[in-house]
Amino acid sequence: MSHWAGLLSTVAKVNLLVVVVSVVFSQSSLSDRVPEFALTKIEESDIKDDSGREPITEDDADPEDLEVFYPTHQWQTIRPGQAVPAGSHVRLNLQTGDREAKLPDSENGKSDTREERRRKRLGKVDVDSNSFTSQELKKALAKMKESEKAERKAHEEEVRKKFRPIEQLKEEFEKLNVKMETDYEIMVKLISKFNSSASTLDEKVAALYDLEYYVHQVDNAKDFLSMGGLQLVIDGLNSSEAALKEHAAFVLGAALSSNPKVQIEAIEGGALQKLLVILATEQPLAVKKKALFALSSMLRHFPYAQQQFLKLGGLQVLRSLFRQKGMETLHVRVVTLLYDLIVEKMLLEDSQHGDQMAEKIQQYRQVKLVPAVVEQDWCVVVSNLLAMPEHDTREKVLKMVGVLMAFCKERYRGDQALSTTLSLLRSEYEELAAEEQREGDKDGYFKELLGSVNTIIQELR
Repeated sequence: MSHWAGLLSTVAKVNLLVVVVSVVFSQSSLSDRVPEFALTKIEESDIKDDSGREPITEDDADPEDLEVFYPTHQWQTIRPGQAVPAGSHVRLNLQTGDREAKLPDSENGKSDTREERRRKRLGKVDVDSNSFTSQELKKALAKMKESEKAERKAHEEEVRKKFRPIEQLKEEFEKLNVKMETDYEIMVKLISKFNSSASTLDEKVAALYDLEYYVHQVDNAKDFLSMGGLQLVIDGLNSSEAALKEHAAFVLGAALSSNPKVQIEAIEGGALQKLLVILATEQPLAVKKKALFALSSMLRHFPYAQQQFLKLGGLQVLRSLFRQKGMETLHVRVVTLLYDLIVEKMLLEDSQHGDQMAEKIQQYRQVKLVPAVVEQDWCVVVSNLLAMPEHDTREKVLKMVGVLMAFCKERYRGDQALSTTLSLLRSEYEELAAEEQREGDKDGYFKELLGSVNTIIQELR
């Protein structure tokens, strides 16, 4: 046993001696060998540091950038806290215990020159210096800004060549006796022409025609009011000339549309009474059509005007249009107006509102439009229009009948003519809706009309 123990001790000493010799050999030769050991780390990404610059030698390093490690083609010690650029060879020095790094060799065994590496990374960019320092980057950015300014100036110059400044155009127009006028200046001239006793009928009509174009805009309509044009137009509704009354009503309707300030001034200026007189008396169809347009513009979204309209017997005036010959084209316009006024009030009452809307709802509650419609037997007047051949007219009448159903149901149930008309409409729209479906239109126009007819029939059962 002592013999074997001695032998094992001798072997152990030999092995330890071999390990020591190997370590010494590794320390003396490791720095001269190619980076193929397991302790060598090769990054495959492009050779650039965190700022995207080309690695430079330690002598060229900016003192402000000491936290960045700049590798060369020689092994250098990496100090704690230094960032090693991607693509560098990194190894652990077994003799000193330090981490070291250097630039990798090229694939052909030769190291690329700094200029070659820069060309690979930047392509065709021409660089004069040997490294990318912060000063060089600033210079490059300055050159880029100068280039952008030059391009911008060139573009502005090109635009100037294509287009002339407004001052130059004004000068040229003045030389040609042509002046660029604002809308306000144009309206002043048109009002003056309309109000001048020296103007002919055609000139006054032409002035009103042009004014209608300008007062469509809300701001222009307010200017039109401030310069006294609105009252002149209202007074024009009393003209003995039908053409003047027609175009005055047209201008008035355009100015009133969605313009509360003008609506208030118009009703205070007596416009409502004058429009009702035109609709109630013998007038050409064109005049009444424009008067109805102006009346609709005044009443929409203006509960006070609606209340005054009922007090002045406006609903009876509209009812009389259905008894006058040659006024058939106005019938559907009247029904559409009444439908809009009823739905307008219903939607406002159903909506969520604050203190301001509560005040407006209180104003609408004073408008007793639906009771007046039922009392004056508009239920039958409206339903009779279903016999008209135009699909568009039927669509609007069906909507009105649907709204009046809650108030006219008993009246409709006893109307045999309405029952017959609804049955005919259902048969007609069933065929048209089926034809739409065969053509691939599953939710077509006639299917919608058929649905409205079926809904009314169902409610009357």
